[in-house]
Amino acid sequence: MISVYLFDWGDTLMIDFPDSTGKMCEWKTVQAVSGAKEALATLSKTAQVYIATGAVDSTELEIQQAFKRVGLSQFISGYFCKANTGVSKGTPEFINTIIGKLNVLPVNVAMVGDSFEKDIKPAVAFGIQAIWFSKNNTEPVPDNVKVIKQLSELYCSN
Repeated sequence: MISVYLFDWGDTLMIDFPDSTGKMCEWKTVQAVSGAKEALATLSKTAQVYIATGAVDSTELEIQQAFKRVGLSQFISGYFCKANTGVSKGTPEFINTIIGKLNVLPVNVAMVGDSFEKDIKPAVAFGIQAIWFSKNNTEPVPDNVKVIKQLSELYCSN
């Protein structure tokens, strides 16, 4: 059973507006991805929810501030980024560092993200459940990767 969910940040839980630059916590407009609040509220009742982001120009506190602006921070147990792990996202070492800090078994962890390269491949390589949030995927994916088109699929079986 999954007891820890690691979520990507941009375009998984919050919209990454391409015209906005700098730290997301300082953007004029921030917006949660459709269904993010419901998904985190539901999952956080039975599991811990963490952010595992590749953002390099934001600190843990700044990431938390961005999530607070869209009403998601109350569901999140912590934030992992290069600033507090010392490791870049997109590698099994990033996930290994997080698993070590959380002191959990990989079999109980899932990574949810929109990037096959930076979220899904490292999760599969490390041996945790990989959940690819891909609204338009038509490509075949490995059997050990779950593909969802809506965040509600994380807790509903429709």
